Amino acid sequence: MNSLRLSLLAGVVALVSACSTPFCNAPGGLCAPGQANTSPPPPPAPPPRQAGLPKPPPEPPLPPAQTFSIALPGAAGVAEAEQDAEARPAAPAARRAEENALPSNTPIRIGLLLPTRSETLGNAADALRAGFMAAWERDRDNITVTLLETGDVAQDVLSSYAKALQDQDLVVGPLSRSAVTTVAGSPLVNKPTIVLNYPEGHGQPGAAPLPENMLAIGLSIEEEARQAAQWAAAEHPGRSALILTTSTSWQRRVAAAFAGQWQRLGLAVRMVELSAPDGYLSDPELVQLRARLRQDLPGLLFSAMGADQTRQLRGALGSAMTTEPTNPDISTADALPPAPPVPTEQFSSLPIYGTSALNPGGGASFASQDLDGVRLLDLPWKVQRDHPAVMVYPQPLQAGSADMERLYALGIDAYRVAREIGRHPSGRFHLDGVTGKLTIDFGRGPSSFERIEPAAIYKNGVPQAVAP
Repeated sequence: MNSLRLSLLAGVVALVSACSTPFCNAPGGLCAPGQANTSPPPPPAPPPRQAGLPKPPPEPPLPPAQTFSIALPGAAGVAEAEQDAEARPAAPAARRAEENALPSNTPIRIGLLLPTRSETLGNAADALRAGFMAAWERDRDNITVTLLETGDVAQDVLSSYAKALQDQDLVVGPLSRSAVTTVAGSPLVNKPTIVLNYPEGHGQPGAAPLPENMLAIGLSIEEEARQAAQWAAAEHPGRSALILTTSTSWQRRVAAAFAGQWQRLGLAVRMVELSAPDGYLSDPELVQLRARLRQDLPGLLFSAMGADQTRQLRGALGSAMTTEPTNPDISTADALPPAPPVPTEQFSSLPIYGTSALNPGGGASFASQDLDGVRLLDLPWKVQRDHPAVMVYPQPLQAGSADMERLYALGIDAYRVAREIGRHPSGRFHLDGVTGKLTIDFGRGPSSFERIEPAAIYKNGVPQAVAP
């Protein structure tokens, strides 16, 4: 018996002697025979961040605007063309977005920052809020929305925005250009922020880029003008364009955007600025425009004006006026040789392109077929009632102007973009929205946004979408 106890004691001593290191790496904390203590290898260094692409070159210089000698005093030249937003390279975003996606049941808190207390923007804010909430009601997806009401004062907007950053996961708003400029210039933007307009100077040479956590998705009539130039150039390759505008600031911006894009395509463009006392185009200037067209007929016209002024223009070109002055005083047509008269049919058959400003909605006060044949761009919400996305959302309870309806549609797409970013904090994605086909790149440095609107043509007094 004593010899058996001595044998067991010797075996225990041998086992303890084999585990001589203070920490053991073997599974279960037991030492493997002959195993040494090792430390885990250091983690690999992160890959270097790629530098951003250089900004594209500025737009080519604009052609000088032609003016008539009887133009009202105070008319000025056209502003410089706006530069396109910085181009970003495409990426295999679908796979990356899925890798960064949050679980579908993760709660998301959205702060909707709107100037509902503003006297000037209150109605616009209400229209956008109604569209946003209509989209939320249809697809809540464990998302809560908190309305943050502001006025017009910059400090009020900043204070409400700072509070939203404390309580919300992402912010949608503000709406006005000045408020967006204020927020974009502040150091506060540290959470995803989807603004509904573009800050002052955005897209201009030398302008500061948006903060990395900010995405601008506002409706841009200047971008419509650039897309109209692409469309017109594709339908009439190699032709020259004549831009018609007034001295109104938004029309000058539209005219400059079209001219810049037309010149980038290597095509000839001229610009005529008409005076419009009380909003109505000057009849004598329309007569002189016909005389100018008799001598130099362009390939197409682009109207940077609204629907009513374009109707006046088209009526003047299509009428059988025979009162053109024999010696019209036009600043750019001195010493031109006489040209044979152009038949009225050639004036009336000139293709005319424009923006959504040519679609004032059902409350227009002019004859329903005055614009038939005119081409324009507008939102699916206005010209594609059978669009799948348009059909699933309710129409506004109260009929408003066409601009209010467009803001309602912007609210719908703003919610859909916010929902997607909330679920996929970084990546590239596409939405077939009620404001157009949207492409968004967010969360990987400076964001990018593109909206492609459908083309339409007036038929029987109604803009109807045409096949791309």
